[in-house]
Amino acid sequence: MPDLPPPLRQLQAEFALSTGQLAAIAALFRREMAAGLEGRTSSLAMLPSYLTCPTGLEQGAYLALDFGGTNVRALLVELLGDGRYRVLGRRSAPLADPEGAYDFTAGAARDLFGFLAAQLADLAEGEGPYFLGHSFSFPCRQTGVNSASLIQWTKEIKTAGVEGQDLTALLTAALQRRGLDHIRPVALLNDSVSTLIAAAYREPRTDIGSICGTGHNTCYLEPAPPWGRQPMYINIEAGNFAKVDGNSYDALVDQASEKPGAARLEKMCSGRYIGELFRLVLQDLTGRGLLFAGAPASPELFRPSDGADLALILGDESPELEQIALWLDDRGQAGRHSLDDRSALRSAASLIAIRSARLVAATYAGVLQHLDPAVHRDHAIAVDGSLYEKMPGYARVIGLTLAELLGDRAGRVRVYLTKDGSGVGAAVAAATVSR
Repeated sequence: MPDLPPPLRQLQAEFALSTGQLAAIAALFRREMAAGLEGRTSSLAMLPSYLTCPTGLEQGAYLALDFGGTNVRALLVELLGDGRYRVLGRRSAPLADPEGAYDFTAGAARDLFGFLAAQLADLAEGEGPYFLGHSFSFPCRQTGVNSASLIQWTKEIKTAGVEGQDLTALLTAALQRRGLDHIRPVALLNDSVSTLIAAAYREPRTDIGSICGTGHNTCYLEPAPPWGRQPMYINIEAGNFAKVDGNSYDALVDQASEKPGAARLEKMCSGRYIGELFRLVLQDLTGRGLLFAGAPASPELFRPSDGADLALILGDESPELEQIALWLDDRGQAGRHSLDDRSALRSAASLIAIRSARLVAATYAGVLQHLDPAVHRDHAIAVDGSLYEKMPGYARVIGLTLAELLGDRAGRVRVYLTKDGSGVGAAVAAATVSR
């Protein structure tokens, strides 16, 4: 990416990360992992899943519930063995209706879990029993393979009556209220663990799984967990990593969030927050007269943005940046922007997205150094989520950054997209437990 024009070079400096800074982040991440495993103070929770590797031979039809930060998905998955599967049925619904008909990101636990049960009803029409794996993408205190309580909501969700409660008990009660006793929850797991299990079902060497979407998290297969004798998947809760310095825009995002001081890494790199970083940058540059010939901007320009806005802006490779022009027109700037303005927006979006990918890659390097300090063995990292899949250049930057940090050892590490990872992984987990 070319340098920004002189007035915007400060922005480049705010979001740039050197190789040395990234190496330091990787080392700190590795140390926080070790501290968390040993029960010492750490910003990384290192939560046990009580699940180990699938054999790849699991077979049968299983239900999966995937509760993420924006949408809820229900799947009926047939596992065919040999790492193969097919999705027999699928339901998806947003947690908050765009038209305002409902909003389950607030309100009461009973309503939320009733909504989750409703997504499963149409997929379990026979007598069953249907064994269910529940992928839940929020930090939980796991006490068994099917028992966990929510530690705290993230991603600005604030539904009452869930924090500190047993999630399987809440879901089971909701299923019973709807007469769905033939659906039996048997496994509760984090979505990053689900992603990893789904990938390991197909490719056994996959030992790290990650979510790069609305939220961010990573898990891995710990060979010597303190909670048992066999290898176990550990949910790092990587988004809460606190040993990373932000800039002035990060501070504003944090201060305006539901939980200031928490989830520092996630607020710097996840889809839930990078759109807000972009909005703040745009507001700042416009306020300082560095865009639109110094003229005041339409208030519509500063309405909330998200990762999809950045993907649209970064995907515009037309000579006149026509998609960015349309984006600006839609936000009240029709006839009030130049090609230089559009180029500046694209550069700002690129800086934010590149930093996100480089931060994520540094944490992957930290996990690899924990598992295999000299990277002597082959490793695979399975990634699910809209940022990795849809943000132009994102996956490439992660690969380049790992090469920057690992040198010639980077050839031993494969990073790849796994589709429907958290949903399919929940079904595989249900199969391994019910077996």
